Amino acid sequence: MNFLNLIFAALAFLSFALLLWQWLAAKKFPLHKRIAELTFAPAISILKPLKGCDETTPESLQSWFKQDYSGQIQILFGVADENDPACKIVNKLIAENPGRDAQLVVCAIPPGANAKVSKLARLEKSARHEFILTSDADVRVTPDFLASFVAPLRDEKTGLVNCFYRLANPATTAMHWEAIAVNADFWSMVLQSRTLKSLNFALGAAILLRRKNLEEIGGFASVANCLADDYQLGNRIFKNGHHIALCPVVVECWDAPMNWRDVWKHQLRWARTIRVCQPLPYFFSILSNSTLWPLLWLIASFISEKTFCAPLTAVAFLLVRIVLEQNLQRQFTPERKLVSPFWLVPVKDLLQVALWMNAFAGHTIEWRGRQMKLRRDGTLEMVGAEGFEPPTNSV
Repeated sequence: MNFLNLIFAALAFLSFALLLWQWLAAKKFPLHKRIAELTFAPAISILKPLKGCDETTPESLQSWFKQDYSGQIQILFGVADENDPACKIVNKLIAENPGRDAQLVVCAIPPGANAKVSKLARLEKSARHEFILTSDADVRVTPDFLASFVAPLRDEKTGLVNCFYRLANPATTAMHWEAIAVNADFWSMVLQSRTLKSLNFALGAAILLRRKNLEEIGGFASVANCLADDYQLGNRIFKNGHHIALCPVVVECWDAPMNWRDVWKHQLRWARTIRVCQPLPYFFSILSNSTLWPLLWLIASFISEKTFCAPLTAVAFLLVRIVLEQNLQRQFTPERKLVSPFWLVPVKDLLQVALWMNAFAGHTIEWRGRQMKLRRDGTLEMVGAEGFEPPTNSV
């Protein structure tokens, strides 16, 4: 038991060190910083693939019409079916914003498992401008977003710009649990990873790139069978020798209320996607679980130790984990009412262990009631004739 106690103690100290590293990496990043100079304003084509809608959709789409940007903007909305309920919303917004160059495009979905990317491939043909921006339907932005987002592309060495996203309306306890994963852990872990190597993938809430760089990798059609299309776009552009920039402006993702079952499916889909994209880092990610290892050390020390030194240290690690997690949320989400309660932090970490194990236990994912098989190379095996709509926040 003493040997097991030492193992848990070592893993607890390791996870604590990784936690501090993660927090420091996040602290140094100029989060939410806007640019001061706005002379670089190239024409941009914005591609918005849509399927269905909810009560948050109109305002999210409207935010793209309200951009305070001096360059030309073309907005293309893509749907697979002219009877899609999103069409009514888009047509209304186009009528209310006659000064905007906006169009609704009904996309014939070509062969390919990822219907979202199939729409992007069709919209790509209608995009008139050299700079192309893709964004998910649930993404909401501030009026100054484009001006800040395009700034890194002033450097010709930069091939793609992306940004972090936050869950903006956690309406249920389950969504608050997921919000901890996104609004505290995910963005800070990306920055932690960036201290070791350059960013070599993209985050899909909003992606901006040059048409020529997109054409170099075969356009959107080249990733039409991939689940993590955002990851693949960034990775392929990076492998072509281009820099991936991370804009400090954070966008918001607005979703309809979800229960525990919905959130679990979403998180499991995300976990299996990351496992396929980055198998080795994902396997070792369990070492950074700074609730699991101190808790196991605490249990082991109560069984085998006669002093309170080890238990007190383990408890201190757990408390620091909660404090830093709350701090990361507040950095990322200035609105205090959106910060998830502290007691969900250890709950999230322990459920993350179950997710980590489940990520290796199967190859199927579910989205909108459809089962899809995820191959080892990150591509999807189609079921039926209709393509697959991936999760809004793929990585």
